[in-house]
Amino acid sequence: MAATAREPARDRILRAAAELFYAHGVRGVGVDRVIAESGVAKATLYAHFKSKDDLVLAFLAQADAKWRRMLREAADAAGDDPRDRLVGLFDAIGAGDGTGGFRGCVFLNTASESAPGSPVHRATIEHKRAVLAWVRDLAAGARDPGSLARELTLLLDGTMAAAALESVRDTVPAARRAARAIVDRHF
Repeated sequence: MAATAREPARDRILRAAAELFYAHGVRGVGVDRVIAESGVAKATLYAHFKSKDDLVLAFLAQADAKWRRMLREAADAAGDDPRDRLVGLFDAIGAGDGTGGFRGCVFLNTASESAPGSPVHRATIEHKRAVLAWVRDLAAGARDPGSLARELTLLLDGTMAAAALESVRDTVPAARRAARAIVDRHF
């Protein structure tokens, strides 16, 4: 996690926090470790983020944008047929991991570490709702887009959980086959 002098302090803090939070969990990493890894002073961190929860929320916002971009790119790469696009979503899981360090879904991991009703927990729920709504829109041609979207997002989450325990290479192809069967049943 080598920080560069030209990288703005806020970006260094967020990059270090993202790497640490993903690898060790949001509760497993203290602000002192983020400060040390980002190479900033404590006052600098708190000038950008009033609290650790504010830093976690910024991390989640960044992760949300990245994951939704990866889903869009995977769907787009699958072609124009809505059925292929829905199955193609599963390629987003493997897109972010070339290192063998896949740790599952940032949002599920963070939700499990945060108190229900807290701003951090609410942010994880909002992310999941937004992805569900987007997949429902993508499934607009299905007989029941809402049901199809729910089934596929549950499969996405389960695939990410399994890939964190096994491997992306072993889980994504199986998930794609299951997704194909689900999609075919709904169209």
